[in-house]
Amino acid sequence: MLILQEQQYYILRRVMGVRTCESRCLFSGSKGEVCCIEPLHSKPELKDHPITQFSLLAMASLTKILVIGLKPSLKVWMTFPYGRMDPSSVPLLAWHFVAVHNYVNPMLAFCRGDVVHFLLVKRDESGAIHVTKQKHLHLYYDLINFTWINSRTVVLLDSVEKLHVIDRQTQEELETVEISEVQLVYNSSHFKSLATGGNVSQALALVGEKACYQSISSYGGQIFYLGTKSVYVMMLRSWRERVDHLLKQDCLTEALALAWSFHEGKAKAVVGLSGDVSKRKAVVADRMVEILFHYADRALKKCPDQGKIQVMEQHFQDMVPVIVDYCLLLERKDLLFSQMYDKLSENSVAKGVFLECLEPYILSDKLVGMTPQVMKDLIVHFQDKKLMENVEALIVHMDITSLDIQQVVLMCWENRLYDAMIYVYNRGMNEFISPMEKLFRVIAPPLNAGRTLTDEQVVMGNKLLVYISCCLAGRAYPLGDIPEDLVPLVKNQVFEFLIRLHSAEASPEEEIYPYVRTLLHFDTREFLNVLALTFEDFKNDKQAVEYQQRIVDILLKVMVENSDFTPSQVGCLFTFLARQLAKPDNTLFVNRTLFDQVLEFLCSPDDDSRHSERQQVLLELLQAGGIVQFEESRLIRMAEKAEFYQICEFMYEREHQYDKIIDCYLRDPLREEEVFNYIHNILSIPGHSAEEKQSVWQKAMDHIEELVSLRPCKAAELVATHFSEQIETVIKKLQNQVLLFKFLRSLLDPREGIHVNQELLQMSPCVTEQFIELLCQFSPSQVIETLQVLECYRLEETIQITQKYQLHEVTAYLLEKKGDIHGAFLIMLKRLQSKLQEITHQDEKTKEEFSLKDVEDTMVETIALCQRNSHNLNQQQREALWFPLLEAMMAPQKLSGSAAPHLPPEALKSLTMQVLNSMAAFIALPSILQRILQDPVYGKGKLGEIQGLILGMLDTFNYEQTLLETTTSLLNQDLHWSLCNLRASVTRGLNPKQDYCSICLQQYKRRQEMADEIIVFSCGHLYHSFCLQNKECTIETEGQTRWTCYKCSSSNKAGKLSENSSEVKKGKTAPSQVKMSPSCHPSKGDSAVKKAASEPVLDPQQIQAFDQLCHLYRGSSRLALLTELSQNRSSESYRPFSGSQSGPAFNSIFQNENFQLQLIPPPVTED
Repeated sequence: MLILQEQQYYILRRVMGVRTCESRCLFSGSKGEVCCIEPLHSKPELKDHPITQFSLLAMASLTKILVIGLKPSLKVWMTFPYGRMDPSSVPLLAWHFVAVHNYVNPMLAFCRGDVVHFLLVKRDESGAIHVTKQKHLHLYYDLINFTWINSRTVVLLDSVEKLHVIDRQTQEELETVEISEVQLVYNSSHFKSLATGGNVSQALALVGEKACYQSISSYGGQIFYLGTKSVYVMMLRSWRERVDHLLKQDCLTEALALAWSFHEGKAKAVVGLSGDVSKRKAVVADRMVEILFHYADRALKKCPDQGKIQVMEQHFQDMVPVIVDYCLLLERKDLLFSQMYDKLSENSVAKGVFLECLEPYILSDKLVGMTPQVMKDLIVHFQDKKLMENVEALIVHMDITSLDIQQVVLMCWENRLYDAMIYVYNRGMNEFISPMEKLFRVIAPPLNAGRTLTDEQVVMGNKLLVYISCCLAGRAYPLGDIPEDLVPLVKNQVFEFLIRLHSAEASPEEEIYPYVRTLLHFDTREFLNVLALTFEDFKNDKQAVEYQQRIVDILLKVMVENSDFTPSQVGCLFTFLARQLAKPDNTLFVNRTLFDQVLEFLCSPDDDSRHSERQQVLLELLQAGGIVQFEESRLIRMAEKAEFYQICEFMYEREHQYDKIIDCYLRDPLREEEVFNYIHNILSIPGHSAEEKQSVWQKAMDHIEELVSLRPCKAAELVATHFSEQIETVIKKLQNQVLLFKFLRSLLDPREGIHVNQELLQMSPCVTEQFIELLCQFSPSQVIETLQVLECYRLEETIQITQKYQLHEVTAYLLEKKGDIHGAFLIMLKRLQSKLQEITHQDEKTKEEFSLKDVEDTMVETIALCQRNSHNLNQQQREALWFPLLEAMMAPQKLSGSAAPHLPPEALKSLTMQVLNSMAAFIALPSILQRILQDPVYGKGKLGEIQGLILGMLDTFNYEQTLLETTTSLLNQDLHWSLCNLRASVTRGLNPKQDYCSICLQQYKRRQEMADEIIVFSCGHLYHSFCLQNKECTIETEGQTRWTCYKCSSSNKAGKLSENSSEVKKGKTAPSQVKMSPSCHPSKGDSAVKKAASEPVLDPQQIQAFDQLCHLYRGSSRLALLTELSQNRSSESYRPFSGSQSGPAFNSIFQNENFQLQLIPPPVTED
């Protein structure tokens, strides 16, 4: 006997009629109280199971479960700890015998929370018990009860009183039931021991909130639930009840689907279906037949009596296919074609839908052996609906022996159903020749008359070829196989038919062998392919060998002695013969003179028609093995004479004369561009000797000019890939300067698309400079663009070349690249001055806009030169660039109106203003004004002429000053808003998720007698500071104690504890922790929580967040801008452009080019 005393478990024994006590402590309540004890009960049929002699007992405490054997001696067989879980979850245990691998053994299910563990207990040969873990069941809800209803089905009750029926093997949830109306009785008062003053642990009292062990019990597949007012019994419905339940709800389709799942053994939680498999299927099938009759009656009764015919068709299309599907699944064709068909035939629409439903099953060969009446009705139905293609597809899958053959043949011929007609002849009458005769009568007359066939006749001819091929191969047309006993007979009949001298109804004008002639005219290549396939199957047949020779003789007689066939058709014949003669087991004989005649016919130089066709035919003939029939030297001479370069290539390749093949490519206008790939393959693919490669390269060098003129890029890539060290030799061979220019541009300019690493090319700078000189001659406008991508050229020599050809812009670019900025500027300035001089002295007839456009373009290039290099120059060097440019633009404006009456002053002023705006970023405005006023022309009181320039400069200054002030205000507002949000997030209060410590699980208000503080983290977890210190959750940082959340740091998989304890919640960073002293512990009536610290302190993570916010607005220009604003605004005498050149105005952020705004100032409006 096992007894419990103060959570101590003991064993009592009776000896010789005297009650004695032998105590042994199994489990102590100090480690967590036991909540559930479950012994293993066995059914009467399992009383002899070897596991029952151990009297197994399972115990579940708050921390672990134990499996104990009471007999023959007390022994703990297994201990399984829970691990981390919700302390309010209820431990659950349940035993049941299940079949695993054809052996029945007890299985223990236990859970606490939302994971169910299954343990299989079995005994080995030595008598020991082994416990093995099975598949877990993970749920999305907490359980308060677990009950086995049978070995495959379990019923779970969650914490919100919902029942879940689960299939154990598949873990599929079958049904969910709400049982809140039961008003289940809970055992909370007993677990909390309210009758004895509540002398239980807080953990046990917490579990007792959901405990209902004594309120639920199961027996014989039934579960009893004790409610406050009555007892409820729940059980699984039997399979019949489940089907009948769906029928009562008028869900016939769902009832049939459920019944079929019972029939196939795929249903879950099946009750009431016993016996072997065949018996179970028979019982379910009978029930399904009853449902099908009911379903058919319902389909007819609920058919709409009125309305459009489409509505009735849609109704039956939704209903009838279900009947057909399940009748065929149950293999009840007798039921389908008798009772069901008769019942549905009462409605014509239902009958039509029924017949249409049969089509997919017939086409997939799942439905054979229909009754003659149904077959006849089926054909008539589709014929009435003009669906003749469907009729043909159905006929070739049906057994038509029970139909009227003649009537079906007539229908097929009238509707051009040739496949069906052939099928009926073959299967219905074993007649294989009559279909061919019918088809020949249609296609022969237009072919003999030389007319073009219609699309319908072409289809018939193709079907005829396929039909002949199938008959000679022993296959049925259009599908299946000919019976083996008929195969030799069919082959002989077809051969004899094809080689007939005349047709049955021959006219006097009919030529001999009409059937062979007709097929050759229709499609020579495909007919010969049919014969080739047939010859493959007749290797060991003596009679077939005789047929082969005979039909070959007939082919030669028909085609060679007749001029009606094209060279392509004749070539197909001799290609076919060459392939047959090249076989090792060849038995055919063909006169070699015929091949010579064909060669002369194909290589006839007098016939220019079909040149490509004749060459292709001869090439196929040679590739098929016909070369052994010719003399090679004579063949090459005739091919060269006929300009058959592909034939020459074929012959030269056999003799390894690869260099001669290059000539073949270059002479062939259709393939001349393929010569590059051919040369590349010969030089790169292994397998060719060095002598062969050298001869190919020498031939390519002899034709280098032709190759370059053909494709310069391909020629350059070829040279660079294989002979990069001989580039200078190639250059010497190119005497034509234009070709040399194209070659070098393709070789050196990477924009041309050549895929060669320029660093691997072994070239001297002279080659590049030679290309630049050619570029200056033939394409001077592209010199600068090309120089920007070229490498390996000397600047001094290149400058001399550009000066030779007077390319001033290129010379300026090279001088700038060399570092001679002043020299480059002088060239551009001189060019600008010459342009200005042209428009100053031009007459009125010269087009003004083109001259001004040239001046503007030159000025823009000069400004760009100055802007690129002003950053690396000092103030004096900058003035040496910009002031001469300004003087050059202002010089034409000093002329009087009489000197240049046609010159528009507004255009020159606009260009001058553009120069001033550009130089203002590098030259101080006072210097610019001083330079203008020192001009002798404007220094004599003529300030009115430059008034527009000065006003424009002042407007630009005012506009940029206003924009600067607005931008500064916006930046300050954004920074203020960000800092306010950060301060609000730092000082926000915390709300704990629970009212107990997450380590000791005790409510913090129960420990008020201790001088302990409460620590709340941003994640919502609450701890006593004493508990956190015991778990070593403190970090000393700069003399301050930092706390870390124990649960969050323990669940970190990487094992890295951060220096702070804050967590990111809902995308925002919250404060890390708040301490509360014991004196200010909140009670249930408190409305707020007071903070011990008067000022919040930023932890490292909050400091990092602040740094990230500052980094967002950080930038050299913004920082310098704000600093300068704060300094300059403090002075009342702020003048941004006053002072000397060394003053702050010239070192100001406002003079930085990055600060200059490329904006147009607002227009000046007159009042």
